Amino acid sequence: MRKTPLVMLAILAAVATGCSSGDSSSAPSPSATLGPTTGAATGATTPATSPVKRGCDADYLAKLTLREKLGQLLTVGVTGADDATNVVRNSQVGGIFVGGWTDKSLLGSGLIEQVKAVAKVPLMVTIDEEGGRVSRAKDLIGPAPSARATAQTMTAQQFHDATVTRGRALKDLGVTVDFAPDVDVSSQPDDSVIGDRSFSDDPAVVTEFADAYIRAMKEVGVGTVMKHFPGHGSGSGDSHTGAVRTPPLSQLQSVDLAPFRNLIDSGAAVMVGHLDVPDLTTPDVPASISPQVMSLLRDGTGYGAAPFQGPIFTDDLGGMAAITSRMSIEDAVEAALVAGADSALWITTDAVPQVLDRLEQAVSNGRLSTARVDESVLRMARYKGALQTC
Repeated sequence: MRKTPLVMLAILAAVATGCSSGDSSSAPSPSATLGPTTGAATGATTPATSPVKRGCDADYLAKLTLREKLGQLLTVGVTGADDATNVVRNSQVGGIFVGGWTDKSLLGSGLIEQVKAVAKVPLMVTIDEEGGRVSRAKDLIGPAPSARATAQTMTAQQFHDATVTRGRALKDLGVTVDFAPDVDVSSQPDDSVIGDRSFSDDPAVVTEFADAYIRAMKEVGVGTVMKHFPGHGSGSGDSHTGAVRTPPLSQLQSVDLAPFRNLIDSGAAVMVGHLDVPDLTTPDVPASISPQVMSLLRDGTGYGAAPFQGPIFTDDLGGMAAITSRMSIEDAVEAALVAGADSALWITTDAVPQVLDRLEQAVSNGRLSTARVDESVLRMARYKGALQTC
């Protein structure tokens, strides 16, 4: 991987900043209460430096070694049942991702239950199913219109009802989390990177339809993930192919950040994009590995929102040039978790052992504290519904 001195200095700065703030009281406590269906955290927090409460939390953590706890903070793309079984059994990853390249016989055939059976704690089965051109399950549950077409042809209630039907179909396949809705506000052409994936260039419309989606999925027991914080809709390009620069933070406030602000207590998780944000991110440190962005989301005060208490996912760290042109997957995952993300996402299993080796080193030398790891493990557990009976 190419690493210029400027980029390496920026990466080191991000890690140092994350280490200094990783255990601060700005991060929500693992003792927040559960949402009724998805397990998303809601309610009051205590300082992140508080000891883990006895009972359910401690019992859950005691099931896992340090390496397995670190595995719980990874969501990785799989090729099929064998690949998924191996990475779950050997590394106890927190989630698997079903992409366009995945053998779909993994879903709806009983094979996914075999994969879940080798997990010590509940496993997330995630997918990108937005409708339109981002639809990984259309061959199994049928196509759906793009977000933009949906908002132009349906009421929010009609969309809610249609989403209940699709959500049940996804759940029947074994999917537990959908990386949707896209809450980017955009007037880009339909075929651009966001384009018709956005409901509208009006943040009120985006909020209304995204809310309908999240509520519908919650009703059927499928987790949702709003993306791409702090807003990709006005970005300069495609983070799959290179660095993307957004307008300054001050310009994102009234439009791009509005749906996140409006829906921050909805129970959905949030995915952070690979976005360079003037006046917010350090140069050459995109949002997905930026402590400043994680703090903005967690605290909420910097954009007029309530503190966010649910899980933070990264966008794909292994297949998008906005990250891969700057650093290796090991560097990226470490930087993301140190910055404050709860789940690092990428699209293959090949590097999982090396990533876990690196993360163990990060804990050993103090770049990533065990308290910070436990906090994220418990936040992901709540989102997965793993502590609902406590």
